[in-house]
Amino acid sequence: MTDVLIIGGGIIGLATAIALSQKGANVTVVERDICGRGATWAAAGMLAPEAERLEGDLLEFGIRSREMYPQWIANLMRLSGQDCGYWCCGMIAPVLEESDRQIISEHPKYINREESRKRQSGLGEAILGSLWLPEDGQVNNRKLTQALLTTARSLSIKILEGTTVYQIVHDQNRVTHLDTSAGRLQSDRYVLATGAWTRSLLPLPIKPIKGQMLSVFDGDRKLQRVIYAPSCYIVPRQDGTIVIGATVEDNGFSQGNTAAGIAQLLNRAISVYPAIADMQITETWWGFRPHAPNEVPLLGASDYENLILATGHYRNGILFAPITAKLITDFMADGITDSIYLQ
Repeated sequence: MTDVLIIGGGIIGLATAIALSQKGANVTVVERDICGRGATWAAAGMLAPEAERLEGDLLEFGIRSREMYPQWIANLMRLSGQDCGYWCCGMIAPVLEESDRQIISEHPKYINREESRKRQSGLGEAILGSLWLPEDGQVNNRKLTQALLTTARSLSIKILEGTTVYQIVHDQNRVTHLDTSAGRLQSDRYVLATGAWTRSLLPLPIKPIKGQMLSVFDGDRKLQRVIYAPSCYIVPRQDGTIVIGATVEDNGFSQGNTAAGIAQLLNRAISVYPAIADMQITETWWGFRPHAPNEVPLLGASDYENLILATGHYRNGILFAPITAKLITDFMADGITDSIYLQ
């Protein structure tokens, strides 16, 4: 028995486990594969509520979480002793079409072509202007994953990797236990943080949206801003790696990279930052985003009184992790519902 059993060991599951543990709960995380190797590992790590063009309440939700990041990262670094690659480098969101430029030029954060080049040298001729978003930034999602795991273990959170949950067993409106490849697991309460694989356990409106990605190496380290173009994003790491993504493919759990997918990304990236053409490709990969209706995550109560939902974060799992962990923990520990998205 444990106080809370979290199903899913990605960034949402691990961040929530740590927050609950720091509130005094005895927490176990069960993960079908290796913790953090799903969408968390595949991501680019952007913290981009403005560049993503989130709107209304979802934009406010994203900005709140972005504002939590400095303190959240400081806490993780203190507990883990590890760097997370957090970098408030700012973002340039280029405008490539004259019709779009005429609309976006009214935006208070619009800058013209010349000013865009002052913010970041080497931009492609196709760029007519851009939005300059100084508060959007990034975190190195793979370093962050390692820091989360180290922190979780330092807090004596039990982590069961390579353990498949076959069924959530319930009696009327309460979950009684999980049937897993490691046998029956029981807890007082459960958190479902299974991302793109959610429908394998509950009939919730979550589906996988595949994204192909690649990285190149920039020995000169001249790219210092994230470039969030209409058809691709380019994310420079402080070690010279540049992450380029991502396709958006609604075709289930289809595995692998394709020549067309990678070519599409490279052509788009080179058009907005031509220096990429001469850089060495260092890695290609893919992942599955958990898409929910209207791109709004499913948070809070489920059909079972002791099962809490924390899934469906789609493109913003890295960004939404701090606020999700806080909201779920406040909801479970103190009954606080401080969000319109908390059911």
